[in-house]
Amino acid sequence: MRKDLLTETMRPKKELVRIVINKEQEVSVDPTGKKPGRGAYVSLEPDKIEEARKHKVLDRSLGTQIPDSFYDELFAYVDHQKARKELFGDK
Repeated sequence: MRKDLLTETMRPKKELVRIVINKEQEVSVDPTGKKPGRGAYVSLEPDKIEEARKHKVLDRSLGTQIPDSFYDELFAYVDHQKARKELFGDK
């Protein structure tokens, strides 16, 4: 179980995606959950990603300024994963 940064609820790791910041202050999506660095978990809900962008939730959690381009990348990833989950179910 991991805490969803956007809804502040405990959810299974499988239902979340990890965002990681490494020592070089590079922020990336971590689909495997194994990249080194400080991580934060967010839900696979595209509307929550837009809310996070507006309120700068990841900026505060990871302690750095997150560019809008990363939020665009994260939104696309989450939207794709949600669609995939709806099509194929849990695997």
